[in-house]
Amino acid sequence: MTALKPSRLQKSEATRYPGANKLHSRGCPAGKACSCKPSYRASVYSAREGKKIRKVFAGEKEARTWREDESGAIREGRKVAPSKQTVREAADAFLAGARDGSIPAAGGGRYKPATLRGYKVGLNKRVLPKLGHLRLSEVQRRDVQDLADKLTVEGLSASTVQNTLDPLRSIFRRAIRREEGVVVDPNEGLELRRPNGRRDRIAHPAEASALLAALRDDDRTLWATAIYAGLRRGELMALRHSDVDLAERMIRVSRGWDAIEGEQDAKSAAGNRRVPILDALAGELAAHKRRTRRDGDDLVFGATASKPFPPESVRRRALAAWDAENERRIEEAEDPASVELLAPITLHEARHTCASLFIAAGVNAKALSVIMGHSTIAMTFDTYGHLMPGGLDEAAAATNAYLARLAERPTLELVA
Repeated sequence: MTALKPSRLQKSEATRYPGANKLHSRGCPAGKACSCKPSYRASVYSAREGKKIRKVFAGEKEARTWREDESGAIREGRKVAPSKQTVREAADAFLAGARDGSIPAAGGGRYKPATLRGYKVGLNKRVLPKLGHLRLSEVQRRDVQDLADKLTVEGLSASTVQNTLDPLRSIFRRAIRREEGVVVDPNEGLELRRPNGRRDRIAHPAEASALLAALRDDDRTLWATAIYAGLRRGELMALRHSDVDLAERMIRVSRGWDAIEGEQDAKSAAGNRRVPILDALAGELAAHKRRTRRDGDDLVFGATASKPFPPESVRRRALAAWDAENERRIEEAEDPASVELLAPITLHEARHTCASLFIAAGVNAKALSVIMGHSTIAMTFDTYGHLMPGGLDEAAAATNAYLARLAERPTLELVA
């Protein structure tokens, strides 16, 4: 309904309904001669936002009740004026801030260019066509759930659906933290499918050695660094000789490489780390340095001293070398059917192989999280917990043994 411009009589009515003004239909004379069914517009003022919050109700009682509840929420800091910013506007502002570094990633560092490209595609292709026109304060959980269900029905994987919603989560978390008219994150409590839990393959130590032995010298050093130091592909591409201290047996990881943006800072604060050089890797790195005659700020594995290696070429050469080794084994075997062939591995799987080696050697989870450059130890457990030794039976046996010793020696203290 549209309210008339207040007459003298309507102004007097406004004094009878403080904070809940009576609204008449257009043309209604109001007052005692009222011929319409009026509504009531309640309002409260938020000093923090510097604006009024208004809402229209069919009855005076509902309007007054709402006004009392809202006033209390404002006094207690639980209420802010609803955001007028649309999801599209918030997405544009978020992507711009993430690109220029004014909006940090969860770990406190800058967002990786590849991550932002994925965010932009997910927002523009899937999220904004559905929710872009809505104001942030209007988006409900059911809206996001409907979007997730629609993407699932279209055949997108569980990982893709979750990745699509990641920037939306970041947008709402930021709006809530900054008190920008949003108090509830509609991404919470969603019913989403979990990724299928597929594990990347891991090469056992003897298999890793055989895979490395089949490669040519320069490629072997690159893959050995992935297997024995666990560096990410971008970190391998950006690694410089000044980062490798063979005397101290330590690699300093401080940067990565993006396929489009080029050299970048480390993935996160945790990504900026020191990784020990194992004996199995030290000789390879030293020989590689002698062969290439590079030093200082020269790239360790670059196609040239200043140009990083092309991952596709590295992968192609490795596959060719492993195929050639498998053919040799078959030709030299008395029983070709019984030959154990080399299974190809990726640089990412080589990183997982590194983690499995440290775990098998008994390295604790905290040290492993530092070596792998994880932002939290929880990430390490989520990624590699299935590889860590000891199950429920082992845990129960160890605790029972401890309690038995405690019963025999009551003064035995708990380990802090």
